[in-house]
Amino acid sequence: MTTTPDPAFAGRTYPAGPVHTVSAAKIREFARATGAASPLHTDAEAAREAGHADVVAPPTFLVSLAQEAEAQYIEDPAAGIDFSRVVHGEEGFTLARPVIAGDRLVPTLTVESVRIAGGHAMVSTRVDLADEDGAEVASVKSMLVVRGD
Repeated sequence: MTTTPDPAFAGRTYPAGPVHTVSAAKIREFARATGAASPLHTDAEAAREAGHADVVAPPTFLVSLAQEAEAQYIEDPAAGIDFSRVVHGEEGFTLARPVIAGDRLVPTLTVESVRIAGGHAMVSTRVDLADEDGAEVASVKSMLVVRGD
């Protein structure tokens, strides 16, 4: 396998992934693990009092869904990525609305750019998360650095 990602993948959008049901237990688990202290993340009653149907996920909760979607690209043999050489560069989140326990989200991965510089590759991806009706919920942008030989 080559360790140089193929720049021709820039602009490629993969087919939408499977529906992911966001669970209250996973939100609570993630909030505790990351120190997200708001009761909106762990207490359903507090979330309801704030106008939500159930506990609210911290924005960074979406990284796990985004990484699952990014696997389509990373594991694509034609993409030319040796995962042992991947270093996570940065992550950004845009929310159209809060993610709530019970949401059923559909991820769609787009490889936004592949830039080769100094023997390394910088790959920018975007995972758009929509509800089952196609309404935008969130977007997760990532920068992966693939170290050269």
